[in-house]
Amino acid sequence: EMIEQVGIITGRPANAQSLVSQVKENFAQLATHSSQPATVYLIWQNPYMTVGGDTFIHHMLSLAGFKNIYADRSRYPEISLEELQTANCELLLLSSEPFPFKEKHVSELQALLPHTRILLVDGEMFSWYGSRLLKAPAYFRQLHAGFH
Repeated sequence: EMIEQVGIITGRPANAQSLVSQVKENFAQLATHSSQPATVYLIWQNPYMTVGGDTFIHHMLSLAGFKNIYADRSRYPEISLEELQTANCELLLLSSEPFPFKEKHVSELQALLPHTRILLVDGEMFSWYGSRLLKAPAYFRQLHAGFH
């Protein structure tokens, strides 16, 4: 809807509609995953913060084939390392934004979560809307394939 509104404002409704159609087509091609790994998506450190079920990122996680462990929470809840250790998390995604998680964070968390797969992810693919949505489905396919 936002893309269509921008198209109207800028006098390019046909271009906007074309973009919307491409985005919808790309997302329609995402496979439905029978196995959705129990996932935590971290957006911040000190304190650790994740995403609740009422966020755009949660919606993108679902489309990508990941089950958000904190879907029953709202907005961006703080979580402790202890809570994370008992969450039965199969996959921990460390976003590149707003906090720029790096390999050193993967190493630190992997020591505390030895049975959890930890991946650095491009936060733009999960949290930016607009034309960035064109690239997200291909990224999600690649990410999901890399988990399995």
